Amino acid sequence: MKNMPWRDFTALVASIGVVGLGLGATIPLTALTLDQRGIGSGIIGIITAISAFGILAAAPFVSRWVAGHGPRGCMIGAILAAALSTALMETTDSLLAWGLLRFAFGASMGVLFTIGEAWVNKLAPENSRGRVVAIYTTAFTLFQLIGPALVAAFSGKVALPFASCGALFLLALPGMLLIGGGAHGHEDEPSVAWQRILPRMWMIAIGAAFFAMFDTVALSLLPLYAMRHGIATELAVLSATVVLVGDTALQFAFGWLADHVGRRKVHIGCGVAVCVLMPMLPFAAGTPWLWWTLLLVLGAVAGAIYMLSLVACGERFQGQSLVAASAVVNASWGITSASGPLVTGVLMQTAGVNALPAVLWVGAAIFIASAAWDRN
Repeated sequence: MKNMPWRDFTALVASIGVVGLGLGATIPLTALTLDQRGIGSGIIGIITAISAFGILAAAPFVSRWVAGHGPRGCMIGAILAAALSTALMETTDSLLAWGLLRFAFGASMGVLFTIGEAWVNKLAPENSRGRVVAIYTTAFTLFQLIGPALVAAFSGKVALPFASCGALFLLALPGMLLIGGGAHGHEDEPSVAWQRILPRMWMIAIGAAFFAMFDTVALSLLPLYAMRHGIATELAVLSATVVLVGDTALQFAFGWLADHVGRRKVHIGCGVAVCVLMPMLPFAAGTPWLWWTLLLVLGAVAGAIYMLSLVACGERFQGQSLVAASAVVNASWGITSASGPLVTGVLMQTAGVNALPAVLWVGAAIFIASAAWDRN
């Protein structure tokens, strides 16, 4: 990985890791607090999903904001907004206010994800882009995994939990200030509308959408699916964690493979692997070693589909077009992370519990089909 600006990259990864830590802590803290207040699971689900709509709402404007204020200025503003919107949840019990604050929080996350993903692609040398992006996504996921453990460890021991959680985001600011080259980005370039670049990135957008659906369905419904197949509650709850561990542990390996044999081959291969492995899920539930192994591998290949979608953005786009492409990726994420669990949950109730692997299989198949129309 020659010609890599390591200081800027390390600072960016450290900042986005802290954001992942804060995000990983706010989601369970919000759900736990609402549950302790006696709020029903349906309302909790709605409050949680509102963040995805915030991501979606911010996506069309990020390219314009970066053109006007630069990537660092926008990311610092988004970090401050995320900290403030989280801390203000300490001051009210109004569900409407919480909904508005979670929407603002989601919009902040959308700005951070869009610019961070575009920025890491800008920093990455062409011949090692897969590994560089994999380090970035691994760091984010790893810190996100630590967030719920942090909430569990300090539950009931912190007087102002939301204010403390908001303060976590401020720890990302020093990294932002350390970034040198490229901190001002492309203010001299006009912003690029997402409609201009979407026809060149259907496979990328669908890959991101698939992983968003996979990730949110695994976190919200996989434990329930496991329990319906007779797995003990304590182990069923661990199922989502095992998926995330697989995602975290093997991203660099897939990035290395993409750099050496070609991103497109690995990208499509991961989609094929999901389609081959997903039908095994109902049969693996009765065999513990197969169940855990399958979840690890599924988490790894599904996560690689998203990571390689980011790599593909860097291969195809530069400047403001890259920012706009990253915004499309995050809009795709927002759409399916909000709708995926809802659709899957309804189908599990009406068509049976095995609707879960069926929905994910269809999502992966659509991703593979999109590759047939994508020759880049």
